[in-house]
Amino acid sequence: MEHYAGLDVSLKEISICVVDHDGKAIARGTCPADPEGVAGWFRNRSLTPHRIVHESGMLSIWLQRGMTRLGLPATCIDARKAHKSLSARLNKSDAADAEGLAQLARTNWFTPVHIRSEEADRLRSLIGARERLIRLRKDLEGHIRGVLKTFGIRMTGVGQGRQRQGFRDQLAAAGETDPVLRAIADGFITAHAVLCQAVDDLGKAVKKKAKADPVARRLMTIPGVGPVNALSFIALVDNPDRFSRVTDVGAFLGLTPKRHQSGEMDWSGRVSKCGDGTMRGLLFEAASCLIRQVKRFSPLKSWAVRLAGRRGFRKAAVATARKIAVLMLTIWKSGADYQWTKEATA
Repeated sequence: MEHYAGLDVSLKEISICVVDHDGKAIARGTCPADPEGVAGWFRNRSLTPHRIVHESGMLSIWLQRGMTRLGLPATCIDARKAHKSLSARLNKSDAADAEGLAQLARTNWFTPVHIRSEEADRLRSLIGARERLIRLRKDLEGHIRGVLKTFGIRMTGVGQGRQRQGFRDQLAAAGETDPVLRAIADGFITAHAVLCQAVDDLGKAVKKKAKADPVARRLMTIPGVGPVNALSFIALVDNPDRFSRVTDVGAFLGLTPKRHQSGEMDWSGRVSKCGDGTMRGLLFEAASCLIRQVKRFSPLKSWAVRLAGRRGFRKAAVATARKIAVLMLTIWKSGADYQWTKEATA
């Protein structure tokens, strides 16, 4: 007889419930929150479930990879959609949620989610670390500007990377006017220099990684797409065959309009903003760069500029971002480079 198991995962332990083909619970319990603990729990009870499901969450990627390596038939399911079914129960507990997940495994009424490869997560970690350091640097600069304005000292802006040494020089000069400001300047100048160097080092690592990746090199032939955009897209999509149609990537990134249809009511709203917000922001940035900064014309730029003239910049940038995402997936699947044409006009 086939058995089905549901795992309700927390940081310290996992609640497990196993049901049979008729939906009757035959085993319940808890185990440590690690793949070996789950495998040992089933082994000690001589159970070999036909399907094991657990919800997406903080530990889901690690657990899924570990259980797969141990030969367990585990599937990670969409937590938002599973919640709609689990919330129908009158009382909520970890044991009840585990039984509900086991019933979902039995009925096959769930939506599996894609588990990224370890290489994709390494890329995301590299890009995310660079982004975090940039934010820390900006926060530090903004804090210093705010503090010095209290004393009437207005620092000039940092428009380019080579001007950051000038920022530190201005801070050092401000420190000469007051002992307290001097103490602040000594600490912040050192921290700012370290952050700038760390950002530069990670930026070089990102460029080196993009240059060594053949897919990233092809994606960067698209106007407006740079190393960060290309590697972020590769890390997020991970496997281009996930999408049967290249146009589906627009909905995956939340760049398609929401729709509500019921009876005689049928309307389309703003973009859904589902999926990864960081990637959506990078695509919007690439589209803005294409419309405003890229000088060389192409069919893509011509289309975007005409659309901006008709509908305004923001709507054109969102539509262009969606078009760039579709184009990136198309190039990835086809193995070709972006084709520039001289006859493109504005």
